[in-house]
Amino acid sequence: MDLQIAAALVPLLGWAVHGSILTHRLVSARRDPLTGLHTRAGWTARAEHCIRRHPDAAVLLLDLDHFKTLNDTHGHAAGDAALVATADRLRTWCGRHGTAGRLGGDEFVAVVQDLTAADLDALIAALHRPLHYAGRSLPLAASVGVCRLAELPMPLLTDALAAADAAMYAAKGRSRRGSRLSR
Repeated sequence: MDLQIAAALVPLLGWAVHGSILTHRLVSARRDPLTGLHTRAGWTARAEHCIRRHPDAAVLLLDLDHFKTLNDTHGHAAGDAALVATADRLRTWCGRHGTAGRLGGDEFVAVVQDLTAADLDALIAALHRPLHYAGRSLPLAASVGVCRLAELPMPLLTDALAAADAAMYAAKGRSRRGSRLSR
């Protein structure tokens, strides 16, 4: 009888292991392997939930300035270090009141429950701190675009991302003339 029980348990054990592997792959697919931030799919699900629950939520889109130059001058390892540092700074700023993600390349996104409670100037300062890499201090800078959902006719994530993107590119244009932020 023990042999029959063991024979019945073997397939169940196999399915349990298979389920565990699939779960791990799904979780991994929603995390960027370099930065540990949510990917677009993982971030979008969390952002949608946040904006439904928090009418004062805001969406931020940020792009590293001169990232190609950093990569070309100091190498891809330095570029990766810049991406990881940016992700860490953004994740720390979001804290428990928001969610950060990496959309790809040097483009990041965040949603925060209440922008008035968040210190946006602290984020800007953190994103502009130099990166210490291989005994050198490398300059980092980012252009940030912000969209407060309360300012939209309908609080939709797609519209907020489009508005934050437009604000980011406006900030990027002004950063070449000395300004760093569009709100």
